[in-house]
Amino acid sequence: MVLRNIPLRCIASRFAAALVAIAMVLAASLIAPTPAHAYNPPYAAVVIDVKTGRTLHAENADATRFPASLTKVMTLYLVFEQLERGALRLDSPLRVSSRAAAEPPSKLGLRAGSTITVENAILALTTRSANDVATAIAENLGGSVDAFTREMTRTARALGMKRTTFRNAHGLPNREQVTTARDMAILAIAVQDRFPQYYHYFSRRNFAFNGTTHRNHNRLIGRVTGVDGIKTGFIRASGFNLMTNAKTNSRHIVTVVMGGRSGAHRDGIVERLVKNNLPHAFAGARQTPMMNAAGAVAFVPNVLPPARPADIGVPPAAFASASATGGPLDLASMRPAVAPERNAGNTATPASSGTLRQGAAAETAPEQSGGQVLSFAESTGSIPLPPADLGSRHVSREMAQGGEDAETVAPMQVASANAAAPLPPAATPAEPEPEPVAVSPWVVQIAAVDSKRAALEMLENARSRVGDPLSAAEPFTETVQTGGTTLHRARFSGFDSQGAARDACRQLERRGFACFASRS
Repeated sequence: MVLRNIPLRCIASRFAAALVAIAMVLAASLIAPTPAHAYNPPYAAVVIDVKTGRTLHAENADATRFPASLTKVMTLYLVFEQLERGALRLDSPLRVSSRAAAEPPSKLGLRAGSTITVENAILALTTRSANDVATAIAENLGGSVDAFTREMTRTARALGMKRTTFRNAHGLPNREQVTTARDMAILAIAVQDRFPQYYHYFSRRNFAFNGTTHRNHNRLIGRVTGVDGIKTGFIRASGFNLMTNAKTNSRHIVTVVMGGRSGAHRDGIVERLVKNNLPHAFAGARQTPMMNAAGAVAFVPNVLPPARPADIGVPPAAFASASATGGPLDLASMRPAVAPERNAGNTATPASSGTLRQGAAAETAPEQSGGQVLSFAESTGSIPLPPADLGSRHVSREMAQGGEDAETVAPMQVASANAAAPLPPAATPAEPEPEPVAVSPWVVQIAAVDSKRAALEMLENARSRVGDPLSAAEPFTETVQTGGTTLHRARFSGFDSQGAARDACRQLERRGFACFASRS
């Protein structure tokens, strides 16, 4: 009855308007930008205790990933080798080719035919992450990018980075340029062991060049206690990467996170990993061999099964009989390569198989033909690619489009040690002797460290941060011998049941502490 009073023309007009509205909603849904959370690059992370080689945290640590600008740490590793040999000086000029000048951002914007000193090139990589400078380094040191990246890959394998292959010096997209979080951790340790005199460049917060100040992309330097480097990286296919070094007077870890959804997301993950793991790292004398100019074996972190969280301070000897995930890697099978015999007069650094030769003109850019070129000697045989397990959901489209390093925010001295006979630890004050504690039927443990004082400090810190759930608990330490090492278990007493102990552990874990409940 109602429809009879409404003109057909009015009904048609309203129906058409409704169709237009529906069409507009559908169109908006099709062209709306993808929400930020939809970007989900492949994730990987690892935390290594440098003193013991133990893996404190791992997630997809051995899965192949794209290194992005973490590549530049290896580029600088080869620069440091040549500085150490005397083949380069910090004030040596590097000539910029047209290829280098044409690299996409991040970059300094160098002109073809211009030069940049070695020291400024180092700072351009550690702060601005300059792609044009990375290519200039490769061409000047290697004679060509291809020759330089072959040397990068040979050096990686000599260090024990078994699943890493380099195809360029800056980390811009290349399907064959792959690595793993664990391999990048090995590089982070090697670069500071081998070149403590140059490591400080990774801690620089800014770099002034041609009237412009470039800020370091690593925002954790100065923000997170103990963090002093090392390098950020990003391409669309990799996500946001960060290689981080953190140390205190007695503890030392490296952390690598790959595949963050944003710079802030990545930084938050790394910050939590550092804060949760650095206090539990081994505080005694270093157990792993150091890279040094006299010769060294490749550093390969011990891949161990997940130990009880509170036993993180135990050195590798205590777990010699444990079955490792994937099996522990054999150090003896990874001796550093040596220089070819024809260059026997040159002193090769342990990690590199290549030596420099003068005047190599092959594949040299025209702008370089009039000057001296430092080139790595060619080696015979090709370097096989490691097995790849990268998902295809990001790779094809992003690699087809190319990519660029999007980190465009404006912008130790370590003594050599003999691994077989580590130096004794420095004398420490007498350990405190707390009052005896009546041990309850159930206890909770948050750590096992080599210092009673450190154990008691951790207990006090835990109780102050957790508050009421531990107000009635009594802290105490228990001394044990494990693998020839004396450890002090940091424990709380005062739990009559397993449930009560587990409840306390849950409160501790929410505040970042490792914890497990145990019958006394």
